[in-house]
Amino acid sequence: MKLYVTYTSPYARLARIVVVEKTLENRVEVLAAKTRSVGSPYYQINPSGRVPYLVDDVGVGMEDSQLICDYLDSLDGKPRFHHPRRDSDWDYRRLEANARSMCEGICVWVREMSRPAGERSPTVLAHEVGRRQRMADLFESRVGDPLMNGEPGMGHLTLAVSLEMAHKRGPGDLTNGRPRLAAWMRRMSDLPAMQATALP
Repeated sequence: MKLYVTYTSPYARLARIVVVEKTLENRVEVLAAKTRSVGSPYYQINPSGRVPYLVDDVGVGMEDSQLICDYLDSLDGKPRFHHPRRDSDWDYRRLEANARSMCEGICVWVREMSRPAGERSPTVLAHEVGRRQRMADLFESRVGDPLMNGEPGMGHLTLAVSLEMAHKRGPGDLTNGRPRLAAWMRRMSDLPAMQATALP
């Protein structure tokens, strides 16, 4: 299989984490895709140009990190990050949705800041500053919940990837002044797959 990624995308990083955690390195070749570039050869592979993009063993392609992570996690019939009991666990699903919202907001902020200064939207940037602070406060208040401290699922991985992206590429360390979230993030950062896929 071929997994097309960019090494700065948190969504592609989630797929790479699942590859490592499920010991699929011998089955999945990770390839750097050239995105946001006119005429990129990658667009012949994935017309939308988004990452991650997985081409399976029979040559069928799929995009969307949620779909790809679920697929890779299920290959051995023993899903770790998409346990069936979580499908009907509304508290867990809310946690995962909140983590995705935080990730999306940080990505919007990073993309906006990558534009030339005169093309940046102050309204968009202000909205995302507010969103990330509210979301970080929400997770600080919930980090003592047993749901946050059990076996990691995609919600936990998404939150950890989002916090690291904010720290390394975005607005800064969102665990500053949030000691419980900082302690949670230190534990997540110790996962071998988090270290193996660290942002450049």
